[in-house]
Amino acid sequence: MNAAEHFDVIIIGAGLSGIGAGCHLTRNCRGKSFVILEGRNAIGGTWDLFRYPGIRSDSDMFTLGYNFKPWTNKKSIADGPDIRAYIREAAAEHGVDKKIRYGIQVQGAAWDSASATWTVTAKKGSETVTFTANFVLSCTGYYNYENGYTPEFAGRENFKGQVIHPQHWPENLDYAGKRVVVIGSGATAVTLVPAMTDKAAHVTMLQRSPTYVLSVPLIDPMVSSLRSFLPEKAVYSITRARNVAITLGIYKFSRSRPQAMRRFLLGQIRRALGKDYDMKHFSPKYNPWDERLCAVPNGDMFKVIKHGKASVVTDHIDHFTESGIKLKSGQHLAADIIITATGLDVKILGGMQITVDGQPVNVADRMYYKGLMFEGMPNFGMIFGYTNASWTLRADLLAEYMCKLLKLMDKKGVRQVMPVNRDPSVQIAPMLDLASGYVQRAAAKMPRQGNKGPWKLNQNFTIDMMEMRLGKVEDGVLEFSNPAKRNGRAA
Repeated sequence: MNAAEHFDVIIIGAGLSGIGAGCHLTRNCRGKSFVILEGRNAIGGTWDLFRYPGIRSDSDMFTLGYNFKPWTNKKSIADGPDIRAYIREAAAEHGVDKKIRYGIQVQGAAWDSASATWTVTAKKGSETVTFTANFVLSCTGYYNYENGYTPEFAGRENFKGQVIHPQHWPENLDYAGKRVVVIGSGATAVTLVPAMTDKAAHVTMLQRSPTYVLSVPLIDPMVSSLRSFLPEKAVYSITRARNVAITLGIYKFSRSRPQAMRRFLLGQIRRALGKDYDMKHFSPKYNPWDERLCAVPNGDMFKVIKHGKASVVTDHIDHFTESGIKLKSGQHLAADIIITATGLDVKILGGMQITVDGQPVNVADRMYYKGLMFEGMPNFGMIFGYTNASWTLRADLLAEYMCKLLKLMDKKGVRQVMPVNRDPSVQIAPMLDLASGYVQRAAAKMPRQGNKGPWKLNQNFTIDMMEMRLGKVEDGVLEFSNPAKRNGRAA
């Protein structure tokens, strides 16, 4: 085992959130030393891992981008390679790329009150390595990078073709002239279907139930106009503010007038596919924003369906056959390739084991303070972005807030800070208010939220921005201290 290297802050994960946090530390906490521990061998997280055809964001880049780095590409909805390049540019511009240690698989983190430090234990190949820090920030996302979620399918072993999960896309997969069935109806499925029609003989999206799908412009005409007479920074700020307002407006309208929003969403699909199209394939049983909306740039999915290159089947799988999938209705879908776009396996904190003064901590038993820290857990944060808007909007705010918190600790001369709930009227609720399958499967793994601030996750950028940028850090919930161990326990 190596001699532990010490840093002021350890960031775990070099994806969108981790690189952003490193940039914020560089910009706002210049005196703080930090390291980014990355389990893989590349920057980018999600945007480097997923390599399936058409991989893209379903959020616009003026809000998915960092608040300190304008998005200058002409495309508002960006593909994976462009997002990956953007993250790398941000890292290089702020020198964060030199702070990354690759191939470091974090196993656990142990807090010791006597020294006010975290000891992070990791694997680098077969070697065990350790690092220590005063503050740890987990930017590992919320899913298992090793494996996606695939339900059991009867007869799968009988299928003679290829079965592929999008998380493990084979390099240079040849699907030219092949019949492809994509199982799923979420963002990955609606991305894959139009993207694979360029070469495939036909692509079928097989879904148990429909999802709301919204067509959005690939290139924003307002941005093109503003760029003709304004600098990029101004264009970015204006467009970002507008898009935040639009996204929040759509969400609020969906919640307050779900039937009106449903009519709007189904109406734009009906116009795209024609009045004779069977709308059962795009008519969910739930209300808009009970699950996340899927965005398709320039209605690309509707176009390939209308032109006969793709189709949607709504049914349940009975079993796989040698040549495809037999459905409960009796229909048989012939396939050469089956893609299981069936979702993610949720994994919080990258699966690391946490202890505080020797006692194991399960974050599923803790409330989540302002979407950053855990109840009763010192000097530890986790970045978790919005579910109803771009992830990075909250990630930026949380990283900025962490910098404010670190500066205040230095000013007060304290080594430890942790949120403590002293309000007996706070009622515990699930962290995420979504009916999506991956959320429901992971409910027992997720931390909790409260029914009021600062334990309630607002899912509202405007409110969070006011609270985190303008509000006081010392709110009576954060407990600042210089504890010492007495008789094996923290005093």
